[in-house]
Amino acid sequence: MRDAEPILEKAVAGHLRHLPPSISLWQATTSYVRHELTEYDTLLEEGYDRDAARHFVIDDMNEVLRGWGCNKSISEEEDAEA
Repeated sequence: MRDAEPILEKAVAGHLRHLPPSISLWQATTSYVRHELTEYDTLLEEGYDRDAARHFVIDDMNEVLRGWGCNKSISEEEDAEA
């Protein structure tokens, strides 16, 4: 999977490296999916605030995660806390 390497790099770098591995990997994965595989950054550039942009891409993010075989999904509440 071409996405695994950048996700792992993100999980072991920066502020995430101090978290437990399962949390670090989940945060890195959701961040990667949001920024690389959805229109999130485009929405921000168009003037949407962070919460609105996250709201509009959450279904796309969960679709990607399901496609990867992930049984966990992102909820609106969880995404707002990240």
